[in-house]
Amino acid sequence: MTKKIGFVGLGDMGKPMASNLKNYVNNLMVYDIAGTKDRAPKNTIVAHSMANLVEYTDIIFMSVPDSESSMNVIDEVLKNNENTSKVIINLSTIGVVETQQIINTLDATHVTYIDAPVSGGKSGAIDASITVMWSGSKTVLDELEPYLNSFAKSIIFIGKNPGQGQVMKLMNNFLSAVAMSATSEAILLGLKNNLDMKTMLEVLNVSTGKNSASLDKFPNRIATSTFDAGFRMSLMNKDLELYINDTVKNDIPKDIADVVKNYFQSGMDRFPEGDFTEIYKVIRDK
Repeated sequence: MTKKIGFVGLGDMGKPMASNLKNYVNNLMVYDIAGTKDRAPKNTIVAHSMANLVEYTDIIFMSVPDSESSMNVIDEVLKNNENTSKVIINLSTIGVVETQQIINTLDATHVTYIDAPVSGGKSGAIDASITVMWSGSKTVLDELEPYLNSFAKSIIFIGKNPGQGQVMKLMNNFLSAVAMSATSEAILLGLKNNLDMKTMLEVLNVSTGKNSASLDKFPNRIATSTFDAGFRMSLMNKDLELYINDTVKNDIPKDIADVVKNYFQSGMDRFPEGDFTEIYKVIRDK
């Protein structure tokens, strides 16, 4: 591959994805606004600034916290006089409206923007088993699939319009939050009646009540008291807000979403930097 590749955002998800990408890409350049040198994976090129990375690269992957951070990257790309051949793949969850704002900003340019949020958590990013929800050019997907295979197990084409990937990701995170909340309530009922948590999970996971929380979060994160799924409470709270905004925009029911959002708002107040599985503690102590 002759393209020069950059990766922006070296947080819980970004650093392990960039680390896996570097195994496929020679001379991968990385940047993080919070400080690149200490976060950069081994054998990558440390960008001195965002402008430095933009000047060097043809293709930019980014994994950043929100739409504001995404737009900051876009602004740096547009400041560069040689941005006509840039391809930007945004692996972040930023919302549908926010994605459209980026598309509008890039409309008169030759920059290709791909909306490709990911799922799988920190552990999935580390072992290269995440899912990429690609929305944008199918041609670009076909060209870049070898890069994506370096850090993703499943690469799914959602649709040709950037923003469709955001819808899919917000649906997924909403259901993940519902599973955590509902399973917490159910497990607490069992504990109140002297049922053993391990036994409850054994029954649930061979029955119709099984879900992502009963299969993974409870046995591996909650029963162990590690609360280390690798996805922050603040990010889940943000994603639920984005999901609810889209339900309002599309005039669909959101009764369950409102209940779950209230739980996670309480979780945000109590564990702002905590893991989202700590919602169990919030519900337990309610």
